[in-house]
Amino acid sequence: MKTSLSWLREYVELPADLTAARLDEALTNLGMEVESIVDQAATVLGDLVVGRVLTIEELTGFKKPIRFCTVDVGREAPQEIVCGASNFAEGDLVVVILPGGELPGGFKIGARKTYGRNSHGMICSAAELGLSGDHSGIIVLPAGSQTPGVDARPVVGLNDVLVDVEITPDRGYEMSVRGIARELATHFGVAYTDPAAITFPVGTADAPWPITVEDTVGCDRFSVRVVRGVDPDAQSPEWMQRRLIQAGIRAISLPVDITNYLMLEFGQPMHVFDLQRLRGGLLVRRAHPGEKLTTLDGVARVLDAEDMVICDETGPISLAAVMGGETSEWQPGTVDVLLEAAHWDPVMVGRTARRHKLFSEAAKRWERGVDPQLTLASLEKAVAILVEHAGGTVDERILDIDHVAPPAVIHLPADLPSRIIGLPYGPDRIAELLTAVGCTVSGSDVVPPSWRPDLLAPIDLVEEVARLGGYNDIPSVLPPAGASGGLTPAQRRRRSVGRALAENGYVEVLSYPFVTPATADQLGLPTGDPRRSAVRLANPLSEEEPLLRTSLLGPLLGTLKRNLGRGQRDVALFEAGTVFLPRLAAAAPPVLGVDRRPDAEEWAQANAIVPDQPWHLAAVLAGDAEPSGWWGAGRTASWADAVEAARIAVSAAGIPADRVTVRAAEQAPWHPGRCAAIVVDGNVVGHAGELHPAVVNTLELPKRTSVMELDLDALPDAPVIDAPRISTFPPALIDVALILDHTVPAEEVRAALVEGAGELLESVALFDVYESSQLGEGKRSLAYKLTFRAPDRTLTSEETIAARDAAVAVTATRFGATLRGA
Repeated sequence: MKTSLSWLREYVELPADLTAARLDEALTNLGMEVESIVDQAATVLGDLVVGRVLTIEELTGFKKPIRFCTVDVGREAPQEIVCGASNFAEGDLVVVILPGGELPGGFKIGARKTYGRNSHGMICSAAELGLSGDHSGIIVLPAGSQTPGVDARPVVGLNDVLVDVEITPDRGYEMSVRGIARELATHFGVAYTDPAAITFPVGTADAPWPITVEDTVGCDRFSVRVVRGVDPDAQSPEWMQRRLIQAGIRAISLPVDITNYLMLEFGQPMHVFDLQRLRGGLLVRRAHPGEKLTTLDGVARVLDAEDMVICDETGPISLAAVMGGETSEWQPGTVDVLLEAAHWDPVMVGRTARRHKLFSEAAKRWERGVDPQLTLASLEKAVAILVEHAGGTVDERILDIDHVAPPAVIHLPADLPSRIIGLPYGPDRIAELLTAVGCTVSGSDVVPPSWRPDLLAPIDLVEEVARLGGYNDIPSVLPPAGASGGLTPAQRRRRSVGRALAENGYVEVLSYPFVTPATADQLGLPTGDPRRSAVRLANPLSEEEPLLRTSLLGPLLGTLKRNLGRGQRDVALFEAGTVFLPRLAAAAPPVLGVDRRPDAEEWAQANAIVPDQPWHLAAVLAGDAEPSGWWGAGRTASWADAVEAARIAVSAAGIPADRVTVRAAEQAPWHPGRCAAIVVDGNVVGHAGELHPAVVNTLELPKRTSVMELDLDALPDAPVIDAPRISTFPPALIDVALILDHTVPAEEVRAALVEGAGELLESVALFDVYESSQLGEGKRSLAYKLTFRAPDRTLTSEETIAARDAAVAVTATRFGATLRGA
């Protein structure tokens, strides 16, 4: 919003000594973002004076008219000035900048020789002074109005201060001189005059033109005045043009300029129609899908069913509240005009403006909220200015279709501002502050004014109390810290698991939880797999990824692929986050309003369709797990590393190893022969292993890429672990190599050894897997390192061998294992 300080002073008695810094502070404290405050007098440096043209000599021989002038500028001798304009004559008063001056944009003025003559200064146009974009000629002042040599700044309006502020979306009333002046009056505690507080006639029984409003929700007020026989050549007064230019709006014609001027002053956008170009009565309605309208910018637009339009018998002639149409706009020869001021639904206007990418000054105000009580006052002032400067006959009939609902009463508890803001506000002070913004206060009941559609709830009134009471008066005090139990068990578990994987070489990544519908096919999920049923977002960030993930693997494998594509070859990544498993509810969810808290039944129905969101952990490996170098050959990551990652995670979650079992399984997207189920207390909590070759090919990943995924929420609570007893006696180490069928899982063999060895077994670890035709068809050798120790003595060799033999016996009975080399 751009305006001038002089315009504001017409309606608010600002301090005479008000500085730019003080004005900046006041606007900022009122909640406006100050873009700039510019003193126009400082934009032109040096001597800018009134001059009288004494003589004019027309220079010939040039491509354009050139004049050599002598100008009286109040000095002892006239100034010689060369000028390219021709819209002035001898004796005219003009504006002259003398050598040593500087025009806006850094254009310095000096004495120089041009077109064969010496020129000492410049006769200025409005464009050169930054007053308008008019380059057609220089400024010619009224005859006898000034004395040569006086400062020209006040004469041409360069003694004003221009203010440019950014208005927040909830304060549309500030997008007007009326609104800003009211705010400044409240801040400084000075008198305020409402420019809209004028006497105006009300609507009559007969309308000046037949008009029907079909949709009173999209347009709840529509007012019209008609003026006939205006002078089509009448120019806008100079003061109006100057204020429009200062606000960044181009002067067009008197009727259009009046509507723009009142939009800036009152905040009420208006529209002017050429009455002779209308065909029949007007109809205000929603657009029909597919209707077309060519707007004033010359663009043919296809309308949407939500758009509001103003129509005559030919169809839409205006995109309501946004931009008029070409067929009914004001023309240079227009003599009969229909002035319209209405009130439109802000939501509709905002959506229409964005749909058509038409962010007009009117639309900016409508979507922020406009005072619905301004229509008749705006029309009255518009008609008065038009008749004063262009004549014409005012039709005494006035149309005013009014369906505006009165503002609702807001109940404000007396202690709410103090509790929320943290400062003591008495009832009288609260009433004083709210009354200053136009509210009607009666005890705890507050009725907001018509120009404040943003005041809807008690908390909005509390914000006004804080704002007008002074943000700077609110102390910066930290809130008291309540007692805290620290991290929850789930939080501790997630941090421990992430830290453990990071310590083992994995890099954590964070992926968006959105996936494409093709993800399930890419992962090879079978028909009927519950992970194929995904939640679809109604308003996704990307139409290509409208679903919420049911597994971490889809986005995680996408991250792996990006890293591989950028030159990384040895990658180990992990991610922890929620997956979204929909609940297929037959009943439709309840429609919950915001006027009250839902009851228990409504709350239960709403939560019945909220998807389950368990916390998962996934890891992926590709390339070398151990790099090669001078120290020896490396090792490629395999399914065993994915299984080990799952073990690390479960262990970090506090689950003892004796409660964890790894067994062979088949689960997409893993290789059916290289997939392990991670079992805790008999429950499957995840899977690990090598990706299926088809998945690897589809996603273009390296061969033998391995992954694991766990449901951390499915893990039981970590038990309270007693401190281990540490034996001071030496261990007994025995290795056993067992020959078994190659289909027997190594983990089950390990469990059998633990079961048979008894209490003396301290640990068991697989350290070698050997396959050879010498062992027999379909056989392999699994070598385990067994550690035995007693807490109270040194074990004898007989005790150790007996424990080993007992362990081997269990494997022999259960799997038919034999000792290798026996």
